[in-house]
Amino acid sequence: MTTKTERYDPPAVERHWQAVWTRTGIYEPDLEHVSRPFYNLMMFPYPSAQGLHVGNMYSFTGADIFGRFTAMRGLDVFEPIGFDAFGIHSENYAIQRGIHPRILTAENVERFRETFRRSGCRFDWSHEVVTTDPGYYRWSQWIFLQLYAAGLAVRRKAPVNWCPNCQTVLADEQVLDGRCERCGTLVVQRDLEQWFLRITAFAERLLNNLDHLDWSETVKSAQRAWIGRSTGLEFEMPVEGSPETRIDVFTTRPDTVFGVTYVVMAPEHPLVNALTTEARRQEVQDYQARTRARSELERQQSARAKTGVFTGAYAVNPANDERIPIWIADYVLGSYGTGAIMAVPAHDVRDWEFAHAFDLPIRQVVASAELPSTGEGALVDSGPFTGLPSTEGAERISRWFEQRQIGRRVTRYRLRDWLVSRQRYWGPPIPIVYCAVCGIVPVPEDQLPVLLPDVDDWMPKGTGAAPLADVASFVNTTCPACGGPAQRETDVSDNFLDSAWYYLRYPSSAVEDRPVDQQMTAKWLPVDMYIGGAEHAVLHLLYSRFISMALHDLGHLPFEEPFTRFRANGQLTKDGFKMSKSRGNVVNPDAYFDRFGADTLRMYLVFLGPFEQAGDFTDVGMGGIRRFLGRVWDLVLRHAVERPSEHPHQAARRRLHQTIRSVTHDLEHLRYNTAIAALMSYLNTLQEREAVHDEELSALLRMLAPFAPHLAEELWMRLGKPYSIHQQPFPEASEAELESAAVSVAVQVNGKTRGVVELARDASQGQAIEAARGLAPARGALEPNRLRRVVYVPGKIINIVSA
Repeated sequence: MTTKTERYDPPAVERHWQAVWTRTGIYEPDLEHVSRPFYNLMMFPYPSAQGLHVGNMYSFTGADIFGRFTAMRGLDVFEPIGFDAFGIHSENYAIQRGIHPRILTAENVERFRETFRRSGCRFDWSHEVVTTDPGYYRWSQWIFLQLYAAGLAVRRKAPVNWCPNCQTVLADEQVLDGRCERCGTLVVQRDLEQWFLRITAFAERLLNNLDHLDWSETVKSAQRAWIGRSTGLEFEMPVEGSPETRIDVFTTRPDTVFGVTYVVMAPEHPLVNALTTEARRQEVQDYQARTRARSELERQQSARAKTGVFTGAYAVNPANDERIPIWIADYVLGSYGTGAIMAVPAHDVRDWEFAHAFDLPIRQVVASAELPSTGEGALVDSGPFTGLPSTEGAERISRWFEQRQIGRRVTRYRLRDWLVSRQRYWGPPIPIVYCAVCGIVPVPEDQLPVLLPDVDDWMPKGTGAAPLADVASFVNTTCPACGGPAQRETDVSDNFLDSAWYYLRYPSSAVEDRPVDQQMTAKWLPVDMYIGGAEHAVLHLLYSRFISMALHDLGHLPFEEPFTRFRANGQLTKDGFKMSKSRGNVVNPDAYFDRFGADTLRMYLVFLGPFEQAGDFTDVGMGGIRRFLGRVWDLVLRHAVERPSEHPHQAARRRLHQTIRSVTHDLEHLRYNTAIAALMSYLNTLQEREAVHDEELSALLRMLAPFAPHLAEELWMRLGKPYSIHQQPFPEASEAELESAAVSVAVQVNGKTRGVVELARDASQGQAIEAARGLAPARGALEPNRLRRVVYVPGKIINIVSA
């Protein structure tokens, strides 16, 4: 028989139920035959060297709580897990250790698996995917081939971001403040032949679809800014002395064309060398060389002093036929717009700074008391458009340029094509061969996967060539088109390509002859709820949307947006800083599992603050959560053997349903911290009463189950309930109980208020006394040997007069 003195031992309880859940397959739905599918997903982890830390646990716990709650509301929840195991980070760690990345990555994945198993998450391990598995990256290569066939994967020479430490190119999104996001090294520019995915072809759809996505607004705002749509006027400026040569420029402020005093071209603009005079050539070439050593993001930093060089050439402004000098400056990028700008220093901050640095003319054409002025106003010194408001002037001038057939209104985007080539070893080989006769030839689908060879010499070369270039047995092959000798592509693909489609593979992981099963895809996708970090807004999330749109257009998917609902969790910090190995503030959850239990850690993490904001981790407050769970344990065991069979009285029922309503609402909106607070308050209410009813204990445990799944499962069994609590319905608040005609009645002992109880307006004195008995301060005064009399005023007070 259970006694109330039995000790709560979290690790023992958790080990037991984890084994039971695995044995019974409770979290493995029959994907083909469920009736109410709900795909609940969190961003799968990158199995880093430091293992899974509590910052990672925070995201997974929050997603799991929502999944458990949703399952208890009657939906068939699929919550898979896998590992994003290729990439630079794993390879760099392998370089540091001098151990093959295949070995280290496998070790890291297994360590992550063990931590996840202890975490209490309801993962369906039967559909696990690991991106380093040839059975997975075969289909990453297949997707590349579909994009290639559709003209969406192209190879071209371009200036790219090069990390001297990682010795590979980086996409723009992987450069933060001019440094490699992985190692922090300053990034430089190199001109290399690279593979790009043409995400820019989807810029307008990627932008417009954001308006109707149920996503966190922070993420949608970040994507809008990254896509960066701008509308304006594109026109040609003839070059003096060379009428056949024209410079294309783009401006979002056509109203300022009469204020142009010079032209600025990107140092890498293809016309620079042709325009530069002999007297200026050496200085221009030296400046171009210096620019190549800087990343595009570094060049765009507003705080940098403006630098540039005069080419010696002049252009003609078609608005007023003025002769204006042509400069090059690194604050103009060759990859954005036309690679050349008309400079209006009176109305652009960067142009103003540049003009002051080199003593160039400044002409005001929009009326303003201060310069530079970037706002609107009446046009001045603007020929026939003088006096017009800026907005009208921009429209009239654009129309004037179009009528003269020297310009056109266009829409431009900040978004650039996705650079996917990596000159590293640890990644899926790009499935392309090069033939002297046939040129670029895609690997036939029936020859996939192109296996990554297991070689001893896998270290990066730093020459611009990938390590696979030195593996003759891999490089030398036969052309699939003509049968002649050919060479394989030796770059591997960016691991963000692997993670851009993994959610599609989970439901179809058992299918070997195609990447996705159409029936499974139609049943389970798109993902119903996706949770992850906002820091992936312009990397993983944008890339995933692009791949989904492309596969949809090619007839492989019935939808174009992959995630119906996305919520960005906050970033947990330690001592005010992001958790990182370099900072030494990474917190491993395993020690907390051993000391407090996974249930305590789960609840503590989401109790720190709003889930979409997070908080700062310190284990000082963890003891409070552990004591709360201990009190639940003691309460249930105390009443497990003998429980009143009748339903709780009206006030108690109303309190119960108020709690159910509050917790349900908070879980629906991921407000886990306030849901836990409501449960704590309700527990206090129950502990103040002598009699706790089965209905109340049952509801308490079912509300607690998404947060503390092991404890709830154990106590549910102790109450003699059927396995499993996680397959029971979540309590529903009764509107009838909530809307009952109840009033708050003060309970006094000898004239001093000791508490408040909820009673029906017409409650009898006996009912009032019974309700008051639930308050500890009043309980003793109601003992027969102490009670003198009771003064009851319905709807107001009950005063107990005692000895």
